[in-house]
Amino acid sequence: MAEPKYKRILLKISGESLSGPQGYGIDPLRAEEVAAQIKRVLMYEVQVAVVIGAGNIWRGTDGISRGMERAQADYMGMLATVINSLALQDALERLGVIVRVQTAIEMRAVAEPYIRRRAIHQLEQGYVVIFGAGTGNPYFTSDTAAALRAMEIDADVLLKATKVDGVYDADPMKYPNAKRFEKLSYIEALNMGLKVMDSTALSLCMDNALPIIVFKLQQADSIERVILGENIGTIVC
Repeated sequence: MAEPKYKRILLKISGESLSGPQGYGIDPLRAEEVAAQIKRVLMYEVQVAVVIGAGNIWRGTDGISRGMERAQADYMGMLATVINSLALQDALERLGVIVRVQTAIEMRAVAEPYIRRRAIHQLEQGYVVIFGAGTGNPYFTSDTAAALRAMEIDADVLLKATKVDGVYDADPMKYPNAKRFEKLSYIEALNMGLKVMDSTALSLCMDNALPIIVFKLQQADSIERVILGENIGTIVC
């Protein structure tokens, strides 16, 4: 078996990755596909932590644009990430994977409270650890939560799974001639305003020298190929 390039990863996936063709809600079949990808990575004894967005259930920007208070909208989004976390936990457990969900907002009936040392211990035991409820604070995105948790657990890399195969200088869905980058520095990504992650998350990764790899999740072996070092996306470092 090939040797993985990374031993501990933080996988950031969007809420939409769990939705079906309609683009919203949770499709159990899609959750199973994502879970199967994660299980493939575990065969290499790679430690996997996950942060999931909430765009398939709730977008705070939609509420804010209609007059909702920002903090209220953000708390709703954090709770939506917990729903997605539980859905992925269920899909993984049905594949025989041991999973723990830890949340930044305590809800002990459904998940453990986030405790850094406990999370690291669980990763070392081979569990998949899913971090829900963002950072527990409004005004921070799930991207920032992913960067923060990756730093706290001392991850080797932050993997951001998206709908496109890397970072482009324009939206490749709208502009077929958009240029894809194979490698970027943090400063280049910030100065060019590229939508790798939000600026807070990107700056946090830059300050702590945490590499980010942006890649497309759709292929059944995409996460596996990334942890083995294949160049299938854009690396920001």
